Amino acid sequence: MRSRVWGGTAAAVLGALLVTGCGGGAKEGTAPDSRGAAASGAHPVTVTDCAGATTTFAKAPARIVTSNAAGLELLLRLGAGNRVIGTGFPPGKGTLPGALDAQARKVPVLSRSVIPKEKLLGSGADLYLDTFAAMDAMGGGGMGGSPTEEEFKAAGIKHVYLKSTACAAQNKKPVTDLSAVEADITSLGAVTGTTARAKELVAGMRKKVDAVRKAVGSTSPSSRPTYFFFDYDAGTKQPTVVCNRQIANAVITLAGARNVFADCDGDFRQVGWEDVIAENPDWIQLGVRDRGGAAANEKAFDEAEHWLRTNPATKGLKAVKAGHFLRIGSERTTIAGVENADTVREIARTLHPGKVD
Repeated sequence: MRSRVWGGTAAAVLGALLVTGCGGGAKEGTAPDSRGAAASGAHPVTVTDCAGATTTFAKAPARIVTSNAAGLELLLRLGAGNRVIGTGFPPGKGTLPGALDAQARKVPVLSRSVIPKEKLLGSGADLYLDTFAAMDAMGGGGMGGSPTEEEFKAAGIKHVYLKSTACAAQNKKPVTDLSAVEADITSLGAVTGTTARAKELVAGMRKKVDAVRKAVGSTSPSSRPTYFFFDYDAGTKQPTVVCNRQIANAVITLAGARNVFADCDGDFRQVGWEDVIAENPDWIQLGVRDRGGAAANEKAFDEAEHWLRTNPATKGLKAVKAGHFLRIGSERTTIAGVENADTVREIARTLHPGKVD
C-alpha cells in the first residue's frame, strides 16, 4: 500500500483546496461542452494528501487517464471528458445515461482491468485519477506492479485519488453521509477548472438525499429494516461485507436502513456465513459488478439470487424466503459518484414504499 494516499474525510479534501476554479454546467445525464474549460479555471490549485504532502496544479490538466469507469464518469459529468486520453476498467456500453455513454465510447481503453504499469507511465498523461488505494490490490502485481510516486513524477504524471473510495479504510469514524463524495467532486472540479459544474452536481445530490432524509430520516433505528450488501463477485465461499467506513454504509444509512455489519470498523471484511445467518437481514442487495450490458447484468443478478435461494446456508434467511432482493450494482453503491444519491433514493423507495417520491 502506498504511503502517499489521499485521505478520506471531507474536511481534509475541502481544507486542501487553497484556490478553486470555475467552469460551465449542464443538465444531469448530458455531456457538458468542455471546450475552453481549462481556460476558465482559477489556478494554481493545491491539494494535499492524508500524509500532508501537497500537489499543485499550475493549470488544469489536459491529458487525463482514469483507473476505472468511476473516475471517467465524474470527468464526463464535470465537462472534462474531452481531456481523458485513456481508462482502465471501462464502463459497459449503455451503462452511462444519455450523451455520457456516447462520449465514454470515444475514450481509448488502455486495459479492461488494471492498466499495466509501463502502459500507464508511457501514456502521455499529465494526470492519473486513481479510484483504488493500490493497483496491486486489484491484480496489478503481475503487470509490473504499481508505479511509485517517483516513477509518476519522472513520467510527468500527477497522481490523485478519489479519496472517499481509495482511503475509506483510513477513516477515523463511521461514514454515514456523502460529504466525502461531495468533497471528491468539489476537489476534482477545482483541479480541472470546472468548479461551477461541480457545485451543480453536488447540489443535485444533496437535493435527492435531503428529500429521502425528510421522508424517512426520523424513523427510529429499531424500526429500520436490516440490510445486507451481498458482494457476489467477491466470492461466495466466504462473504465479503461492507463495514462502517465504506461509502455503502452511508448509502444504506441515508436510505433508512441498518447495515447489519455497521459495527465492523473498516471498509470491507471477510466474515463467515454463520455471521450473516445470525443477523438474518430483512433485505439483501444483490451487489453484482457491471458486466457491460443490461442483459449480462440481469443474468448476473439472476445467478446471485439463485445462489442465495439454493445454498443450504442462506436459503432459510428471512430476506431470501420473502424474496426481498434489490438489484442494484456494486459500483454505484461502493464507489464515489453522483449515482450514490440515486442509490439512496432507490433503496429508500423499496424499503419505505409510499414515503419517497
